[in-house]
Amino acid sequence: MPLLGVQLHIGDRHVVMDNGILQVTLSNPDGIVTGVQYNGIDNLLEVLNDESNRGYWDLVWSSPGSTGTTGTFDVIKGTSFKVIVQTEEQVELSFTRTWDPSLGSKLVPLNIDKRFIMLRGSSGFYSYAIYEHLTDWPAFSLDETRIAFKLRKDKFHYMAVADNRQRYMPLPDDRLPSRGQALAYPEAVLLVNPVEPELKGEVDDKYQYSCNNENNQVHGWISIGSGVGFWQITPSNEFRSGGPLKQNLTSHVGPTTLAMFLSAHYSGEDLVPKFEAGEQWKKVFGPVFMYVNSVYVGDDPLQLWEDAKTQMMIEVQSWPYSFPASEDFPKSDQRGNVSGRFLVQDRYLSNDYISANGAYVGLAPQGDIGSWQRECKDYQFWSKADEDGYFSINKICIGDYNLYAWVPGFIGDYRYDVVINITADCDIDMGDLVYEPPRDGPTLWEIGIPDRSAAEFYVPDPNPKYINKLYVNHPDRFRQYGLWERYAELYPDKDLIYTVGVSDYTKDWFYAQCTRKKDSNAYQGTTWQIKFNLDNVDRNATYKLRVALASATLSELQVRVNDPKANPLFSSGLIGKDNSIARHGIHGLYWLYNVDVPGGRLVEGDNTIFLTQPRSASPFQGIMYDYIRLEGPPSSTSGK
Repeated sequence: MPLLGVQLHIGDRHVVMDNGILQVTLSNPDGIVTGVQYNGIDNLLEVLNDESNRGYWDLVWSSPGSTGTTGTFDVIKGTSFKVIVQTEEQVELSFTRTWDPSLGSKLVPLNIDKRFIMLRGSSGFYSYAIYEHLTDWPAFSLDETRIAFKLRKDKFHYMAVADNRQRYMPLPDDRLPSRGQALAYPEAVLLVNPVEPELKGEVDDKYQYSCNNENNQVHGWISIGSGVGFWQITPSNEFRSGGPLKQNLTSHVGPTTLAMFLSAHYSGEDLVPKFEAGEQWKKVFGPVFMYVNSVYVGDDPLQLWEDAKTQMMIEVQSWPYSFPASEDFPKSDQRGNVSGRFLVQDRYLSNDYISANGAYVGLAPQGDIGSWQRECKDYQFWSKADEDGYFSINKICIGDYNLYAWVPGFIGDYRYDVVINITADCDIDMGDLVYEPPRDGPTLWEIGIPDRSAAEFYVPDPNPKYINKLYVNHPDRFRQYGLWERYAELYPDKDLIYTVGVSDYTKDWFYAQCTRKKDSNAYQGTTWQIKFNLDNVDRNATYKLRVALASATLSELQVRVNDPKANPLFSSGLIGKDNSIARHGIHGLYWLYNVDVPGGRLVEGDNTIFLTQPRSASPFQGIMYDYIRLEGPPSSTSGK
C-alpha cells in the first residue's frame, strides 16, 4: 500500500497535519498541540484538560536583578500562523510571537518562532523553536524552557525512562490530598489511599526520574490496554545547557512527558542565562521528535520500549536533520568535525602517557577552564574517547570554541588554550592532547573515585515508610526519598569517623554530609573526621589535600588539621545551589579545592583531618564528596 502524502487542513481555530499514520491538531494561531489521533484512538492527549494544557512550549522568565530560579511561567502562544512548507513529502508550520517595547514587562522580551513538522511515512512529528533577543531590547533572565505533553490518564499508566527505570505509575488523582500526603516538599507525595491498592505506601516524586543529558534521549509512556506508545526523542544534546552531566526531568505522573532544553535543576542559578540590555542572542532549540508506535493485538506492549530505542538511534544517526526549513538550523554541510587523541600525564602513576579511556571531550563557548558546566546560552558538542583515548566530535556548528575535557579516574578539568575555529565541512585533527591533572606529590591516601559522582559511597536503605519499589535493589538506590534523614539515625550523637586503612568508603562514608536533625525540628552542622597515620613527616614541606565535591547546596566546607577548634586551614565560603540531596541526585555541579597543608600541622603517628559543614538552616543543606586525596611533599621518586 503506497504511503499517503502529508495533508494539511487549515480552519479558523485549528490546523491539522495528517500523513495517514497519525493526525496532529494545533490551535490557530496559538500553536498548542490539542490532539494526536493515532491507531484508532481519537486523542492520545488528555481530553479532560483545556486545549491549552495538552501539548505546549513553555518558559519561565524573570526581570533583571532577580535572584533564584523562579519567575513568571508562560505557556507560549503564537499570535501569527504561517505555512512554511507544504508538499506531499513534508509540512512545516510556524507559530510566531513577537515582542515590541509597548509590551513592557508583560511578556518576555523574545521573538519566538515555534515550528512543527510532519513527514510522509513518519510515525510522529517534530518540533523546534527559534528564540531571539534583539540588540535594543531590555535585560531578562530565562530560568527554564521546554515542551510538555499531557497524555490521557485513562490510557497511559506504564512509564519508561531507561531499560532498568520503568514501571506502572500512580494516577494524578493519587497525588491529591484525599489520596496522598505531601512530604517535605510538594513534589514528593506519600500514596496513602491510591486508586490501585498495591501502590499504597509508596512515594511518588518526579525528581526520582531525572536523567543526565547524555542518557536523556528517549522516554515516554505505554498504554498497555491499547498497545500504543508515546515517546519523546531528543536526537542531540547540542542545544541543551550545562553539558553531558547536567540533569533534567524526563517523564512523570500526569501522565506527563517533557522535552527539557534549559533548566536550573541540580545546578541552581548558575545555569540561569542572564541577558543584558542590548545583548543580541539567537538560539534554535530542537528539533525533537514525538514518536508514536503500536503493537498487534496479542503482542507484548513492552516491546514498544525496544522499538522506541531503535527509533531513537535512527534519529540520532539522522542528525543534523536535512528537512527543517529555517536557515537558523545549520545543516550538515554547515558544520565541521574535530578529532584527536587525549592522554593523561601523571608521573606519580606512570612514567608513560596514560590513555584517557572514557574521557569526556567537548567543544563549548570560550571561557575559563571548566566553564562548560555552567554555560547556558549557546551550543555544546561532546563525545567520549575510546579506551585508547581517541575521540571524534562531529557535526559542530560554525563558530569559535574552546576544547574542554575531563577524565573519569582523574581530578580537574582540561582546556586547550588555542581557540578552535569551526568552518563548513572542516576536519580538524588535534593530534595528541596531554592533560596533566593536579598533582604535587605521591598519594598518601585517597577516598572515593574521581568521577564527579558520590554513587560509590554508602547509600542507606530508605525508611520503609517512604519507598519507591522501582529503586529497591537497584543501581540508582540513591533515588529513594528521605535518605538525608538516615544520617541522624546512623549517627545520632557523634559524626562520621573514617579511618584510612581500616574503613571502607563503600560502607563507612555516607553519600552526603547532611545536617543532623535535632528533636526540636532544628538542624545542626556536622564535622566528619578522617584519621590516618604518618610514619614520618617533613615539617618544612607542604602537603596537599585535594577535595573534589560532586554537589553543594547552600553549604560551606571548612578544613582543619589535628585541632578541631583552630581557625580553619581552608574555607570554601558559602557555595552551591544544586539541591541534589532533596532531588535524589547523586551529583550536581563539580567543585575542586586544593588545600596546602603545612608539614608543621602534621605529626608522626596519628593525625586527623576535620571536615566541617556548619550551615544548618534546613535538612537539604550539605555536600556530596566526589574524591579526597592527601599528597605528600613533591619528590623525585614516582609511585604511590
